[in-house]
Amino acid sequence: MDVVVFGAGSLGSLVGGLLAREHQVTLVGRDPHVDAIATDGLRVDGEFEFLVRPDAVTSLPADVRADLAVVTVKADDTAAAASALADCDLRAALSLQNGMGNEATLAAHLDCPVLAGTCTYGALLAEAGRVTCTGVGEIALGPPEGGTAAEADEVGDAFERAGFETTVADDMPRRLWEKLAVNAGINATTALARVENGALLDGPAHAVATAAAREAARAAQAAGVDLPVADAAAAVEAVADATAANTSSMHQDVRAERRTEVDAINGYVADRAENAPVNRTLARLLRAWERSRGLR
Repeated sequence: MDVVVFGAGSLGSLVGGLLAREHQVTLVGRDPHVDAIATDGLRVDGEFEFLVRPDAVTSLPADVRADLAVVTVKADDTAAAASALADCDLRAALSLQNGMGNEATLAAHLDCPVLAGTCTYGALLAEAGRVTCTGVGEIALGPPEGGTAAEADEVGDAFERAGFETTVADDMPRRLWEKLAVNAGINATTALARVENGALLDGPAHAVATAAAREAARAAQAAGVDLPVADAAAAVEAVADATAANTSSMHQDVRAERRTEVDAINGYVADRAENAPVNRTLARLLRAWERSRGLR
């Protein structure tokens, strides 16, 4: 399969690197990372150890033809990514992003089916040209509205052949909301407390994280998605346990003084839940931090 990965940061580089062992891959990212890959290849270490040379590496796709576009940019950059991909000849697109609403943004620009996906692989951009896999997880994908589609089966098969643990799912609305609940609980809490994921398993941070996840579950229920509150809280605990040594993506952003995805995660929950004081507070605190750094 011919694949373009748009957003070759930490996760995009890991996904693109693993896919490139089996498929033709074009990585779209930013310098100095893409320049280092173009010169010396992409080094993947941690849970995997290999060097791969993607078929192409670029900072902007031009007249790209591909069977699949995998979008891994931050939620705030989805519209720009969709606009850049609009002139490309694509058979399908897959969002592996945090937050909600990315699939609709992509679908509004692209003339191809758009699939929703979740990814629990851990990734850290160690340096230009090198990404570290901090944990092996699972890719789940399917139509964003639920049900089945031939494109989902084809893309799932391509990921499996590249060595990913893959599930082609017919319940993506529930999976997307559960992922949102996990991110709402883990990302903002670890970013504000400056702790690794394992710190949420007990103590005061545990109460904050699980409360944020419960609020997300109630927002899901209001949207007609069956996500029990207990399941959302249990999912936070399970992910925190499985990724105990990991630094969440939002924590990485705060460390690097980059704008976070809080609007598409905690802010999204706060805007849609009837009562979400924990997510609203987490969102306000992170927005205040971003504002103090000139990031919003």
